[in-house]
Amino acid sequence: MARAKKKRGTGRRIRRALWRVAIVVVLVLVCVPLALIFLYGSRSVHPVSTLMARDLVLQREYQREWVDFDRISPALVQSVLTSEDGKFCFHDGVDWDALDLVIDEALEGERTRGASTIAMQTVKNLFLWSSRSYVRKALEVPLAMVADAVWSKRRLMEIYLNIVEWGPGIYGVGAAAQHYYGVSADRLSRRRAAYLAVTLPNPYLRNPVKPSRGLTRLANINERRAKQSGAYIKCLEE
Repeated sequence: MARAKKKRGTGRRIRRALWRVAIVVVLVLVCVPLALIFLYGSRSVHPVSTLMARDLVLQREYQREWVDFDRISPALVQSVLTSEDGKFCFHDGVDWDALDLVIDEALEGERTRGASTIAMQTVKNLFLWSSRSYVRKALEVPLAMVADAVWSKRRLMEIYLNIVEWGPGIYGVGAAAQHYYGVSADRLSRRRAAYLAVTLPNPYLRNPVKPSRGLTRLANINERRAKQSGAYIKCLEE
């Protein structure tokens, strides 16, 4: 009897310890990003992504040069917005219509399409992990809404364009412009901007300077749409 009681007591202590660890993990995953979102609202702060931090810890070489929004080619901004988040100026960080469609497709067992907005991709790159999971998505949605509320749309786009990965170890538009075309971010032509934009969904397999026929077709479509995007990017004007 004494041994059985001791065993049950040990089991309860282990469960309580596991619950404490779980609570601490949740607090870290929620509270730390929330605090950093307010910190990153300052234009003087240049955030780094979790992938950049990983490369730094593992002592891997990577390229990154922070570029202020005013020094980024407007053509690149238009192309990325058109390609990645056409409703960027009109939602609160989450495209609920697209997200509802993804949820419906998942419940029906269908292959889901992407529904991540630029805000969602930004908080994922800054605070979360890259592998897909429902836990990550559950954290991504509220963090994206907070970021969209705290930052201006202009600041949100500035951070995104400076942390997004454009190839293995190539972070941000400054590094991408130099690596692929040997120019600064403000010198990107509309054509080059279109190629960089359509590279983003899969930068490890897509190369803007060695495009496949399919990538060229996507770049052509993006370039045409970006030229007509004036009415959709008013929120980026300060």
